[in-house]
Amino acid sequence: MKNTLLGSIYLALAASIWGGMYVVVKVVVSVIPPLELVWMRYLVAIIALLIIGLVKKQSWRIHRRDILLISIIGIVGNTISIVTQEIGTNLSTAQMGAIITSSTPAFMVLFARLLLNERLNLKKCLSVGLATSGVFLIVGNGQIDMSNQLGGISLLIAALTWALMSVLLKRVPSHYSPIVVTTYSILVAIIILTPFVLGRLDEINFSQLTHPSIWGGILYLGIVSTACAFILWNRGLQLLNASSGGLFFFFQPLVGTILGWLLLGENIGGTFWIGSILILSGVLLVIREEK
Repeated sequence: MKNTLLGSIYLALAASIWGGMYVVVKVVVSVIPPLELVWMRYLVAIIALLIIGLVKKQSWRIHRRDILLISIIGIVGNTISIVTQEIGTNLSTAQMGAIITSSTPAFMVLFARLLLNERLNLKKCLSVGLATSGVFLIVGNGQIDMSNQLGGISLLIAALTWALMSVLLKRVPSHYSPIVVTTYSILVAIIILTPFVLGRLDEINFSQLTHPSIWGGILYLGIVSTACAFILWNRGLQLLNASSGGLFFFFQPLVGTILGWLLLGENIGGTFWIGSILILSGVLLVIREEK
């Protein structure tokens, strides 16, 4: 019971932090392109993680047999998922970003069945169908232009890859600290992204980086949304099974929608809420199944 409670708190905190992240990304990405922003936040994050690891005297040793798995986690989750998430958020709204990626729990149910052999019954299949319908309802809204649709597709890729990464984390031996796993997976992402970013840094107007909202946003994204939230998410998944853990991802759209409305003045349309209700219904089916 204690592990369940702690795991629930860790996952809820991580998802809530990511819900607020969309508003920050919408501000910072106006100055720093998505790919460069991911690279910068990772540089900040890995410094923070190394400091945390040194303070907590972590062992950084990884067995050779686990290197490939952690590398795949870094490629799928920390590279592909985060880059497509930033691109999608840039091309859409903070609300759409939070809602579409909230389909992650349903996709986690599917990947958990395929990779972890967790039970997949009619209710879980129905939850995947409802959430997917909600996603396509939001992406296919006729009132949004093509850039929003491309943003929605990018966010859908982000949701799929994040779900896959989250399930793969369950295959990482539990004796590894979430700090160590997070650090190495982010290091893999930095190595992959650096060749693509270095030649594009001259396109950034560095004078704008001195504005508090920009450098403050980068620090928030690196320290809070990446280093701290990733540790919380990884630790929470160690304490709960993949199907149950993914459910807490729904804290993300709730926070993202509220902050997008309060801080960015984004409107909430009827189709948006219908899609949200379908996604929520899918998630609730899984919650009832896990009780």
